[in-house]
Amino acid sequence: MKAGIVGLPNVGKSTLFNCLSNAKAQSANFPFCTIEPNIGVVNVPDTRLEKLEELVKPERVVPATVEIVDIAGLVKGASKGEGLGNQFLGNIRETDAILHVLRCFDNENIVHVDGSVNPIRDKETIDMELQLKDLETVDKKLDKVKRAAKTGNKEAQKEEVVLMAIKNGLESGVSVRAIEISNEDRTEFVKPLQFITDKPVMYVCNVDEESASTGNAYVEKVKEAVANENAEVIFLAVGTEADITELETYEERQMFLEDLGLKEPGSAKLIRGAYRLLNLETYFTAGVKEVRAWTIPVGATAPQAAGVIHTEFEKGFIRAEVIAYDDYVKFGSEAKVKEAGKMRVEGKEYIVKDGDVMHFRFNV
Repeated sequence: MKAGIVGLPNVGKSTLFNCLSNAKAQSANFPFCTIEPNIGVVNVPDTRLEKLEELVKPERVVPATVEIVDIAGLVKGASKGEGLGNQFLGNIRETDAILHVLRCFDNENIVHVDGSVNPIRDKETIDMELQLKDLETVDKKLDKVKRAAKTGNKEAQKEEVVLMAIKNGLESGVSVRAIEISNEDRTEFVKPLQFITDKPVMYVCNVDEESASTGNAYVEKVKEAVANENAEVIFLAVGTEADITELETYEERQMFLEDLGLKEPGSAKLIRGAYRLLNLETYFTAGVKEVRAWTIPVGATAPQAAGVIHTEFEKGFIRAEVIAYDDYVKFGSEAKVKEAGKMRVEGKEYIVKDGDVMHFRFNV
């Protein structure tokens, strides 16, 4: 599962990527600095993992991770191949969620591809290009579906209604994710077409250092503009975050954050947000050899969760021994949880809850 960082050229995408992944993607003050997409595997910050480490004292700790992709900047006309348009759109189609970076700071020393700072205009530029590409997709599909519908095919007639709703919405400047369509129709007719504007999105407002803890007027405008999209908006000072990651010691980084009025880096908030955006959650295994966070889709069953460790665990699943995270912390150890009668035995139908501490019994 991958989240793609997108935006106009020169809004801070590669600097943000560097911040998140500690990879050193080239970052420079001119458009199209990123051509090939960079991919970083980023640890998901989780205080629960730190607490389990403190209690269990394992030999090693393995956090959950999420893949972040830094994609080339997009410009007007990308849907028609302008700039790196075709490459950009191909790369973004392969991601599962979008982190849309918007420039929300003034700095005359950093050029803007359109000559002035206006995050709403920038958002609309990218939205329009993605919507135009989705219009191509829906038009191609409609040609086939309409022919089938004319023959009396009931399923095709039903699909035509859904696709026309999408076409009308896109032509009105509405992204697929914001068009009212039933969950059943989305699953059957919309998801298979992999519309770019159907991907979940988080807007990342890149602010100046003075606005790192409070946001600014640009951020408020973005929140107003996306109020009907059911999208998360976060803000962080990307350049400042990059400076923090260069500091050598934890103490130095914490002092820098405190001076900014922050309890943690904004990048940590963004990574957790990306994890949620991808509809992922975490369960833990905890033993003296290893305390580990495992990534599963929200709604996964116990056998599916076991399968993340090894496919044989899912095939031969017998039962799961489950401790709620809060109970583990309250009693302080697995043995004490058992004594208190708080360890549960769950079967194949159990839906894993975020934060569960689990052991699996299986037979292969």
